[in-house]
Amino acid sequence: MYTKTIALQLVRTVVASPERVFEAWTTAQHVERWACPDPGALVTADLDLRVGGHYSIRMEVEGGPFTAFGTYHEVDPPRRLVYTWDWKEDPHAMHTESLVTVEFVPVDGGTEIRLTHQGFPAPSDMEGHEVGWRMCLDRLVAQVDS
Repeated sequence: MYTKTIALQLVRTVVASPERVFEAWTTAQHVERWACPDPGALVTADLDLRVGGHYSIRMEVEGGPFTAFGTYHEVDPPRRLVYTWDWKEDPHAMHTESLVTVEFVPVDGGTEIRLTHQGFPAPSDMEGHEVGWRMCLDRLVAQVDS
């Protein structure tokens, strides 16, 4: 399904346990604090964290709202998450579902977050998401480091 795809891969190390980072990635009140590149956005997350469960992350931003949504394919706490990713609203809608895989790997002094987002229909879609993911990861790291 996602073999023909354009993909991005990001790796970040955070000074926190895999359990803490996994919790920040999978609990609505934590997700609402980091899962939007705009720190001034009002973010609402609804997560049904189970295989086959759905999630949505609504971001109230200028030019928005924008809602990311998908379905969990793999939930392996605190090691791995796999879920689909799509956008409800234009102009963000890619008109195709993509796939996010996040691994939480224990390393000396913390956790390495390995994020792969694949299935982009065009390089411009991947580039825009890379910018957004980098900003979100910065916000996540600041949240779990504090």
